[in-house]
Amino acid sequence: MSYKDEYLKWLEFDEETKEELLKITDEKEIEDRFYKNLEFGTGGLRGIMGAGANRMNKYTVSKATKGLADYLNGEFDGKKSVVIAYDSRNNSPEFAEFAAQVLCAEGIKVYLFDTLMPTPVLSFSVKYLKCTAGVVVTASHNPKEYNGYKIYDENGCQLVPEYADKVIKYVNAVGDIKNVAHCDLKEARQRGLFEYVGKSVLDEFIKAVEKQSVYREKSDLKTVYTPLHGTGNIPVRTVLKDFDVSVVKAQELPDGNFSTVRSPNPEEKDALNLAIEQAKTEKADLVLGTDPDCDRVGTAVLHNGNYVLISGNQMGALLVDFVLSFKKDKLNEKSTLVKTIVTNDLGANIGRSFGLNIVETLTGFKYIGDRINRYEKTNSNEFVIGYEESYGYLAGTHARDKDAVVASMLICEMAAYHKNNGRTLIDALNNLYSEYGCYADGLDSFVFKGKDGAEKIKALMTKFRNDGKKIADGIDKITDYSEGVDDLPKENVLKFIFKNGTWFAVRPSGTEPKIKLYYSVREENTEKARASLEKLRETLKKIIEA
Repeated sequence: MSYKDEYLKWLEFDEETKEELLKITDEKEIEDRFYKNLEFGTGGLRGIMGAGANRMNKYTVSKATKGLADYLNGEFDGKKSVVIAYDSRNNSPEFAEFAAQVLCAEGIKVYLFDTLMPTPVLSFSVKYLKCTAGVVVTASHNPKEYNGYKIYDENGCQLVPEYADKVIKYVNAVGDIKNVAHCDLKEARQRGLFEYVGKSVLDEFIKAVEKQSVYREKSDLKTVYTPLHGTGNIPVRTVLKDFDVSVVKAQELPDGNFSTVRSPNPEEKDALNLAIEQAKTEKADLVLGTDPDCDRVGTAVLHNGNYVLISGNQMGALLVDFVLSFKKDKLNEKSTLVKTIVTNDLGANIGRSFGLNIVETLTGFKYIGDRINRYEKTNSNEFVIGYEESYGYLAGTHARDKDAVVASMLICEMAAYHKNNGRTLIDALNNLYSEYGCYADGLDSFVFKGKDGAEKIKALMTKFRNDGKKIADGIDKITDYSEGVDDLPKENVLKFIFKNGTWFAVRPSGTEPKIKLYYSVREENTEKARASLEKLRETLKKIIEA
């Protein structure tokens, strides 16, 4: 069926959909909405909201949920249950209700949070409520036009390919998405198939987070926090109740339009602008900002009169050093740090100095969560801490996904500890560089939208793969993860490693129309590392934009 035929079919779905589609006059826009179905991949669904087969809407959500229901009913015995959470994005509550209605129609009990809730709380609640699976409606840190739908296994871990591939087959087998069965939630409640959950589950999550606390000495540390219009406001401020914390009022309440920021992504410099301005007025030591579903946290610290942003790689290394320093008496031969292949090696080297096992996974925190699942089954390792360069951290096993609530608590404790000892976090970072070597890291994302963009990204990956060591001078080794490396699943990622330990990696985004380049440069001093990083970036930018 051509995109035009699919478009004509959707005009018959309902009046609201028809009205939206008929307003579109740009043929390229119609093609983009219908040239393919919005793919249910290993990360679930994520896409721009709107009418169309290649958009997030009630029909694509219903299709995904029917596939999940068929998977659960086809692969699991006995009674099944699913807990559903959602963030502050536009349409998130509605999409969560659609999902609940479809699952209940298939005889699966649903626990639906009665208000917006962070992704790590959903991860925790799956196991706490003894559910068969979990669903969270979120597009994490994406721009306001996006929404998404992620599935979690019975342990609260996002589905890894082994299980996601099974769900994908069931989703793809759903034919008539217009007429997927839905059940009225009042009726479902009367039949014992539906109930709301809320504060009591959140309270248990908070208790689990607070068990990871390592430093509670008094401190005059002052922090400014922004939830960036998302789900973090209540849980983060709860775990920081013993600290002097002020919130950015303009960004405190949920707002699906994220009206005070260009993008609600704490990885991007300008997302913390309002918080930093407030920090200047209040002379705060620390700035924290969590993304809409509160699984990532960005940080700025007052150092020598200026607010300095700390990257994900840097914060991960600082947290590793801090947590292990306070837990060193509890570590043993099974203690393990898990990081991703695009995270730099500073934290790993710190972990090794404490005697930890270091394990690398593919990009995506689901692979770190999967390691925790494996360790729990085999008792081969004990997970202590894990992180990825994209501002995601986890200490403890209360969740199987990155958790900005526990990370915010530990960052404040760490900043308080260093302040009590006459240091800022930047001083602490420089001390680590003196001991382990200087690193400069970066991430460049190049957006290529639509069908033509998808073909461009594919062509670029082919070029990087075919040109090999000719891409840049000094490349010593190339790792192609699409061929399978160690026990990792195959994935379309290339990593180019230089003789001095510098590397860069190339991968298409799994959730956006982007190709991403990750850099980690190691040199004898910071200035040289930064200069080498910029030179490498310019070389690769020319290839991308050629």
